[in-house]
Amino acid sequence: MFISSEFDAGNIKVISVDSHENIQLEISKDNNSDFYQWFYFRLSGAKGSSCTLKILNAAEAAYPLGFHDYRVNYSYDRQNWLRHPTSLHDGVLSFEFTPAQDCVYFAYFAPYAMERHHDLIASAQRSEYCSHVHLGTTLDGQDIDLLKLSNNDNRPNKAKCWLIARQHPGETMAQWWMEGVVDLLNLRDTDGGSLDKRLAELLTLADIYLVPNMNPDGSRRGHLRTNAIGRNLNREWDTPQITSCPEVFHVKNAMQKIGVDFLLDIHGDESLPYCFIAGTEGLSDWGEAQQRQLDFYKQTLVALNPDFQIDRGYPPKPPGTANMGMSTAATASIHACLAMTLEMPFKDTIDTPDSLYGWSPARSKRLAHSCLEALTAYLRSGLF
Repeated sequence: MFISSEFDAGNIKVISVDSHENIQLEISKDNNSDFYQWFYFRLSGAKGSSCTLKILNAAEAAYPLGFHDYRVNYSYDRQNWLRHPTSLHDGVLSFEFTPAQDCVYFAYFAPYAMERHHDLIASAQRSEYCSHVHLGTTLDGQDIDLLKLSNNDNRPNKAKCWLIARQHPGETMAQWWMEGVVDLLNLRDTDGGSLDKRLAELLTLADIYLVPNMNPDGSRRGHLRTNAIGRNLNREWDTPQITSCPEVFHVKNAMQKIGVDFLLDIHGDESLPYCFIAGTEGLSDWGEAQQRQLDFYKQTLVALNPDFQIDRGYPPKPPGTANMGMSTAATASIHACLAMTLEMPFKDTIDTPDSLYGWSPARSKRLAHSCLEALTAYLRSGLF
């Protein structure tokens, strides 16, 4: 029997293996940081054996409530990820599992490794409606990728809409969401058109700028929340430095050159079992016009997707208390646009549960499609 995590996005530390029934593990912290919660590892050589795996340091994780009512993800082929009963007792996260094959993988959520990211960028290039820009490199020397979706009709006054994901690398559902957007590039209209009708309509109104992975270094290293040197990118947007957070530095500079009329920043929440949106009510100039924009987008999305709801989420901040280090607050302030954070659960949605998969890559992708439809409605609403 052997446990390993020395692969793209892997994270686990073996403490002891007394027997199949007592496999003791710990999650490693992000480099130069106290954040940890993401895990991803392989168990091999235990086919047919009843195993008990224990993550000993769950109680001190970044979001301990994230492990309450949580079910671990497992896969044999790293394509299909299922949920398995998991318990939390005295701060130890544990689960019993009898592998049906020689190798089985376990993860906090369905992983989205950097190799799949490169496949995503390559697949997007097959479309005539997509172009790629290399914005710069990370501290580990990885590429920072920008995809532009456009019908290239050069119409004046088209909106410039930005979608960014995975500032926090362990929130992999955010990049599954991005894959849902890219999937539409390769779908065809049922009436025989050259582009899926939902995306074609949107591209008559806007050019779309995607940053599918804001944090390649943290993604490859198996971090939960930070980049290569322990910086939380979503607290660096006020004055990003190229020496410590080139990811934000380069993306913010690109926004400055291109312009921003809309921003949706895609995330995952460890603890809350809901899909919801957080706005920028904490800005000092927040008023009725901004509230109408936010309410319209959220209410439109509720009507489009049963997994999204507006009753529960983060409480809005009072005006004047916004954290200007966050992407949405900084962008809304600079560009006077609607900027929002979309949160998806690591667990499942309470109102629309799935006993087999929980919240999943497929549901993340479907929500992306609904978000684009809501964006089209917003751009047509007259509120923009």
